[in-house]
Amino acid sequence: MSNATATVAPPVVRAAGWSKTFSGRKVLTAVDLDIRPGEVHGLVGQNGSGKSTFIKILSGYHAPDRGARLAVNGSEIDLPLRPGAADRLGLSFVHQDLGLIDTGTVLENMRLGLYETRPGWRIAWGEERRRARAALERFGVDVDPDAKVEDLRDVDRAIVAIARALDRLEGLDGGALILDEPTAFLPRDGIETLFAAVRDVAAAGFGVLFVTHRLDEIAALADRVSVLRDGALVATLDTSTTSEDRLIETILGFSLDELYPTPHRAEDAVAMSVRDLAGRQVDGLGFDVHRGEILGLTGLQGMGYEEVPYLLFGATPAAAGAVAVGERTASAPSLSPPRALELGLALLPANRQRLGVIGPASVRENVTIPTLGGFFHGGLLDRNRERAAVERMLADFDVRPPEPARPIATLSGGNQQKALLGKWFATDPAVLMLHEPTQGVDVGARRQIFEQIRDAADRGTAFLMASTEYDDLAHLCDRVLVFRDGRVVAELHGAELTQERIVERCFRGARVGEPHTPDGEDA
Repeated sequence: MSNATATVAPPVVRAAGWSKTFSGRKVLTAVDLDIRPGEVHGLVGQNGSGKSTFIKILSGYHAPDRGARLAVNGSEIDLPLRPGAADRLGLSFVHQDLGLIDTGTVLENMRLGLYETRPGWRIAWGEERRRARAALERFGVDVDPDAKVEDLRDVDRAIVAIARALDRLEGLDGGALILDEPTAFLPRDGIETLFAAVRDVAAAGFGVLFVTHRLDEIAALADRVSVLRDGALVATLDTSTTSEDRLIETILGFSLDELYPTPHRAEDAVAMSVRDLAGRQVDGLGFDVHRGEILGLTGLQGMGYEEVPYLLFGATPAAAGAVAVGERTASAPSLSPPRALELGLALLPANRQRLGVIGPASVRENVTIPTLGGFFHGGLLDRNRERAAVERMLADFDVRPPEPARPIATLSGGNQQKALLGKWFATDPAVLMLHEPTQGVDVGARRQIFEQIRDAADRGTAFLMASTEYDDLAHLCDRVLVFRDGRVVAELHGAELTQERIVERCFRGARVGEPHTPDGEDA
C-alpha cells in the first residue's frame, strides 16, 4: 500500500482545549495532548503544573471548563465523563494515591465490578481468587487475596493497584493505561517488572500515559514526553533526541546549573547514639550520628534500612535497643512519637497520604500540630500569632499557594512535602529523620528541599536520611550505611561515596570492615 493511501490509526486518546479553573484560579489552560497506539507517552512538570488535574479529568473525577473535547480511538466522547465511562472506554488508571479501598480485601479491590458469575448470579470465588493471584504473581508478590489492603506494606499496596489496572485491560481491543507516579513505592526490581509490563501493554497496541518526576524513567521507557508548566503545555518532545539537561530546562523554564548544594563539614560532637536496636527486620544495630551530619541509610527494599527511622520515632515498636540524644537516653521499646519529640527527634515519613498529612484539615492545622502549645497565651490559642508563623514558614519553604487556610490535600505532592518539612523544622529537632524525602517531588522542589536540609545541617541539626535515591545520597550525605538482612554491611564516605559504589554495595553486600580498594575492586 502506498503512503498516499495508507490508513493511519487515530490516537487512542486525544484531548483538545482542556482547561480547568478552581475558585477562580486556572490550573490547566488549553492543553492539547494525544496518545498514540503502541506508544508510551511521558507527562512531566513541576508539582502543581496540572498533571494530576489532567488525569482526573480523563478519569471523570473532574469536569473540564467549557470547550474541552475528547476523542477515544477516533470517536468523540461527551464531557464530562460519567461514572464508569472511563472503564467502558478502555481507560485504566493507577492514581497517585492508588485509589484503593483500605477496608476492602485485595480480591475486592482488584475484581470489584468485574466478577464472573454463574447461574443464579453466584460469584465464582475460586476462579476470582485464581485470577487475582495470577495478576499479582506477575510482579513476584505472594499476597493473600483475602487480606485487607490496610494491612499490606506500601509496596504491596502499589502492586495491587498496578496489577488491577493491567488486569482491566485484558480482553480489550484498544484503550490506554494511565499511570500517575506508579513507581513511588516500588523497589528497584519491582520497577523493572513494571517497565516490562508497560512495554508489553504498548506492544499489544494500547497507549500508555506515564506520569513521573524521575527523568531517568522517562528516558528508559517513553517514546515521547509532554511538559506542563503552570498549567500550559509548553512542549512535546521525542525522548530519543532530547537530553536530560534540555528536559530539565523545559520543565523549569530556565537552566539548572547545580541541583545539589555545596559540601559542608559535620561537627565532632555526637547528636544521637543508637545501640543494639532490634525490630522486625533490624537486629543488633548500632551507630552514631554527629551534629550537622547527614547520615544516609539505604539498601535493597526489605533489607531493614527503611524500618530504622520508625523504630527510633516509636511509630513501629522496637524489640530491643537504647537511644541517646545529647544527655537524654531512652530504651527503644519505650519510645512513642511524643516521647521521641521530647528527646529531640522528628520524622518525615515517606507516605504522605497515610502517615504525613490530615487531608481535610488546613495547611495551618497540619503544620502546627507538634508546636501548637507554643501558640497558647493565658490558656487561649493566639490564632493571629499561629497564622503569622505559618505564613512565614510557607514563604521560607516556598510552598505554593501560600494559603494557610487551604486544605492541605489540595496542594501538589511537592508542596505538601515542603510544608511538612517546615512543620518538622519548626520543632527544632536535634535529629530530623527523613524517609524518601524527595518521593514524588519535581526537580525544582528537590533543589529547594536539599538547600533547606544543608542549611539546617550547617546550623547543627543532624539528619538521618533513609532512601533508595542513590544519587541524592551520594551528593548530599556525609556518610552512607548500606543494609542487608537487617544489618549494616558497608559504610561509605569520602571518595568512596559515589552512586556507583552505593549500588555495588547494595547488591554485593560486603560486611563492614571487609578490605577493599578505593576504586571499587575487592582487595
